[in-house]
Amino acid sequence: MNRNELLKDILSNEKFSNWNCKDAEELLTRTLETIKDVVKRGEEVSLVGFGTFAKITRSARTGHNPSTGEKILIKEKVVPRFKASQAFKDYL
Repeated sequence: MNRNELLKDILSNEKFSNWNCKDAEELLTRTLETIKDVVKRGEEVSLVGFGTFAKITRSARTGHNPSTGEKILIKEKVVPRFKASQAFKDYL
């Protein structure tokens, strides 16, 4: 499901039948931007019944080049993490 399909699915619900597509798009965009901004600051966003968004730091490690077998240093980096809630896992 892509973004447009998600919006159409949301708007197909009778609770949102009076919303227009532009309003729904603005709400979705602002929600996602807020989650990204909060996680970038180092805070977690926890949505009860869905999951938690956070950022983690992967420490530096030694890897290897698969074509040559040569050892290489993989730098430390910050990556996003999503951890599904137990309710979400149980739903699936």
